[in-house]
Amino acid sequence: MRLGVNIDHIATIRQARRTFEPDPVKGAILAVEAGADQITLHLREDRRHIQDKDLFEIRKVITEVPVNLEMAPTEEMKNIALTVRPDSITLVPEKREEITTEGGLDVVQLQEYLQNYIKDFKEAGIRVVFFIDPIFAQIDASVEAGADAVELHTGEYANAKGIEVDKQLDRLKKSATYAYEKGLKVFAGHGLTYQNVKPVASILEIEELNIGHSIIANSVFWGIGEAVRRMKKLILESREGR
Repeated sequence: MRLGVNIDHIATIRQARRTFEPDPVKGAILAVEAGADQITLHLREDRRHIQDKDLFEIRKVITEVPVNLEMAPTEEMKNIALTVRPDSITLVPEKREEITTEGGLDVVQLQEYLQNYIKDFKEAGIRVVFFIDPIFAQIDASVEAGADAVELHTGEYANAKGIEVDKQLDRLKKSATYAYEKGLKVFAGHGLTYQNVKPVASILEIEELNIGHSIIANSVFWGIGEAVRRMKKLILESREGR
């Protein structure tokens, strides 16, 4: 299983003071040196954390592993992405008032729009991922729209308490199996931490996790290299324990 390290919140700290540090580009380099299999970053419409210059610089210096750009399906972001040419794009819903992404893309409602929207990416050889809730209808719509992969939103699992945890985990398992059987690559992310990652990482159909906040938060105490290594270790243990 691959670990994509989302570096957005390095930029969040920097933007709190509108200064030059900490540098997300340096964070990306250190994450790769520590074993990150991918660098993920979200260029939001309001530029609350990652800035355009961060994206362009990361695309230039990160060459050993793929760069995955999370973005809203807008014309502005399409033009930027086709200029930068990341290895993959992950299309996510975006609302200015939200603290973080609150749910998956509604592909059922946007299927025709997305089918046309992603054509340029397909022609450019950029992998297209839809970030969706673990719902069969959204998976079906993703197939019809032409996605190469889906990233299952794990937020409800991460926020669950008590018996609801097992219910949400079962939902993720069934959705991962369904998406895999439909021919999609299956990824997952959102709200995953050192405490809750192992059950999700043990789902064999899921081949990639994208994790940001927990890694960056704990890097304050451990350093980013150690934070990445500890997460990788948990993921490896979850696979070996099956």
